[in-house]
Amino acid sequence: MRRLLAATLDGLEARPVDVEATFTKGLPAFGIVGLAGNSIQESKERVKSALLTNGFSFPPLRITVNLSPSDLGKSGSHFDLAIALAIALQEESAELGETYVFGELGLDGKIKDTRSIFPILLSLKNSGLVERAIVPKESLERLSLIPGIAYRGVETLSEAIALCKGEAAGVGIEAAPIEGEEIRVDGESYYLCREYPEDFADVKGQEVAKRAALVAAAGMHNLLMEGSPGCGKSMIAKRLRHILPPMSLEEILRLNQYALLGGEEPSFRPLRPYRSPHHSASKPSIFGGGTSQARIGEVALANGGILFFDEFPHFSRSVLEALREPLQDHTVLISRVNSKVAYATRFMFVAAQNPCPCGNLLNSHHPCRCSDLEIKRYKQRLSDPLLDRIDIYVTMQESEADAKPSVDSASMHEAVISAFIRQKERGQRRLNGKLDEREVEAFCRLEPEAEEVMRKAVASFGLSHRSVANVKKVARTIADLDGSGTIGRGHLLEALSLRRRG
Repeated sequence: MRRLLAATLDGLEARPVDVEATFTKGLPAFGIVGLAGNSIQESKERVKSALLTNGFSFPPLRITVNLSPSDLGKSGSHFDLAIALAIALQEESAELGETYVFGELGLDGKIKDTRSIFPILLSLKNSGLVERAIVPKESLERLSLIPGIAYRGVETLSEAIALCKGEAAGVGIEAAPIEGEEIRVDGESYYLCREYPEDFADVKGQEVAKRAALVAAAGMHNLLMEGSPGCGKSMIAKRLRHILPPMSLEEILRLNQYALLGGEEPSFRPLRPYRSPHHSASKPSIFGGGTSQARIGEVALANGGILFFDEFPHFSRSVLEALREPLQDHTVLISRVNSKVAYATRFMFVAAQNPCPCGNLLNSHHPCRCSDLEIKRYKQRLSDPLLDRIDIYVTMQESEADAKPSVDSASMHEAVISAFIRQKERGQRRLNGKLDEREVEAFCRLEPEAEEVMRKAVASFGLSHRSVANVKKVARTIADLDGSGTIGRGHLLEALSLRRRG
């Protein structure tokens, strides 16, 4: 019996699979067992054709291929190469050990890349399960971004057989550098792009909103902007993406793993994602779902970046209330009959809304056409528990014809990078906006004067425990932007000015 190693995706995580092949006496036949999906059952014809066109003669025996563990559902054409090698090397003494094998076979024996190889190898590496892998040669450039794996690339089935027999070396590749600028903090590498196709210099006026955007970006805080139509809410949201903090290699790889699961082409640039679903989007498209298999949604695709909800109150009630879990726990669980999958959702939530249904409540030039009842119903679409999870609230000013640009994205990004470095030098694993309760107590210490201000604020505004933690986290970011090691009275007062009232 010949055994090789492959793997399959079980939701988000990859599970190792033993590919075993035996030849037994009986009527000539070729069968695959072990809960193999349609794409694997179809591989029998591809494997047969590829083996025959590469000089292999099928013996007059019954060939059985088993994919173990047999109670784990498996799918994907990347099993082709492992199945073919298990058959072709049946009588050979080749020993591959713990080398994983991936690749789809063409009918002529050519080995092709598949979309699932990258997320599988990334998951196996994150779990410490893989050190060596035989992969399609055309996959090498992309896979080289996953460090710590010795790859051997092959173009044809004949090359793969020769490699396994020790008659060929295959094509190796070194780990590729991440595109963009690298900075090192306490021995760790982080990457960023200094490109600003959409610049804050285009946003005229709106000084309070731009300051709130800077604070939100520096700590990855959730942000809600309210203002009349055309005042610049969407402009600010789109420009936030380009001034977000640098990314670690793990974040870049995880981002691309999610993108591949979402059916998108990976991009290994250190640019955080920006997702902006329309308010008519369904709940499964935003949170993930599907009839039998759990599919990734917008909240997971936004992990590490920005999820922007324009026209915030117009989203369905079910979507708005379901948003509480990913905002609070930074994870979303999708449960289906055949699978349960948890996705990380550590995104920066940005929302924009009008002050009333017609949008003119704060406009001094156009009268509001809404009744008090309509305005009340509009506001009540957003529940207090949901709004309590938003750190920063800002009311946008009216647009001014003679307003001038005051700051550009490059200078704002520089301030964000400096604040990021201070957070990492403190030993924080996560940025200020995503700290948990224990981390807030450890990293968000107030000076005595600030403590007194906080006590008065709690008494005056009736702040909840979550609101107090949010204010402290925002104050910590403001102090980082100010270059201060402690949170002073001024930092806390500014943080309190950015909280939601009423």
